Amino acid sequence: MPAIGISSGCVGARSRFLDGLTRPEIEIILAAGVERRFPANSVITDQGDPAGYFYLLTKGRARYSFTTQEGQKNLLYWLTPGETFGSAALLSKPSQYLVSTEAVRDSSVIEWHGATIQRMAARYPRLLENALLISADYLSWYVATHAALTGQTARQRLAHILICLSEVIGQRVHGGVEFDVTNEELASAANITLFTASRLLSEWQRNRAIVKHRGKVVLRASERLFLHVV
Repeated sequence: MPAIGISSGCVGARSRFLDGLTRPEIEIILAAGVERRFPANSVITDQGDPAGYFYLLTKGRARYSFTTQEGQKNLLYWLTPGETFGSAALLSKPSQYLVSTEAVRDSSVIEWHGATIQRMAARYPRLLENALLISADYLSWYVATHAALTGQTARQRLAHILICLSEVIGQRVHGGVEFDVTNEELASAANITLFTASRLLSEWQRNRAIVKHRGKVVLRASERLFLHVV
């Protein structure tokens, strides 16, 4: 069964977490949660905190990040409406959030207390199956990212980050696909220096692979990202 559109103020969002459930079942699950709003740049879950709540993003945009012991913040996966986070709250054993989740834009979520979402999962086992499938997809993404770090050049890593972002958070505009991202965010996601990211972006703007605005990128021709220009 395809994912069903989320109601209750979440028009247009679709969630794999709710795949295979009937509309009445979805309404019961959603009604067990609480709708909350988070302004842009606010932290929704903090790395290392007790995983007390489970979330479904219904509006806006969020992203995962991980801070090393040295204090370096690494950007990970971008989240769009319909995606879930805080999956450790599904576990009966007390757990911690492995990463932080930050609202990139003004965002809305449905929040379930851990005991509540565990009760829903016991009543509707398909929720746990869906959560495992989503976790498997995340693991595949991280495996691919790790492989890229060990086997690809800086150019290739940054090019793949741009292509991935265009597919995940991009909006079709005249001349390409536009998405919000800064040079600093791209450098962190590709694990390269800010200087290298800025140099490559300038090169790609010269060969018309991208158009760069303040805080925005329009990807025009992804195949040109892999060409060298003088």
